[in-house]
Amino acid sequence: MTTTLHKSISLAEFLKLPETKPASEFIDDHRIYQKPMPQGKHSRLQLKLCNAISQVAEEQEIALAFPELRCTFGGRSIVPDVSVFAWERIPFDANGEIENTFGIYPDWTIEILSPEQNTTKVIINILHGLKHGTQLGWLIDPDEPLVLVFLPGQQPIEMTGDEVLPVPEFLQLNLTVTQVFAWLKPTKVSQ
Repeated sequence: MTTTLHKSISLAEFLKLPETKPASEFIDDHRIYQKPMPQGKHSRLQLKLCNAISQVAEEQEIALAFPELRCTFGGRSIVPDVSVFAWERIPFDANGEIENTFGIYPDWTIEILSPEQNTTKVIINILHGLKHGTQLGWLIDPDEPLVLVFLPGQQPIEMTGDEVLPVPEFLQLNLTVTQVFAWLKPTKVSQ
């Protein structure tokens, strides 16, 4: 749902407002967009993607994946479903702990459509990231067995089946579209 404001509000004023559940995004001084509440398929894919990325990247200090992290850059404040940051770009405080606020673009942004979510708004957020330095964007629609891949300066690429999905250069992750959608059918682990 998009909220059109009667009075303009600045990005700084927006960031002082209490957080909403689900998160609201600042598009410009007249529009604030509240994301839809994630549902089962969305939540499952988000969890598995964060885990798969962290499994290959965190221990070696290559990158970290964050679910629902507010990223404020380029005049907007957005909350991608998954934001991935190369290790050297992660803001750490003096104690070596991760900062609470990220005033930078993610290196890789992943959006997972929720039922009744506006696809155009999601694509615009991915394009905003690419315009400001994001290396890669994925758009996953749980109702379609495909992933739209966005790279800077290129048309989106439709990927399906056993095609290996592109990831940023700093990351070694061989993941196919089929594997991503298989996560929606969990199996019992044998003991």
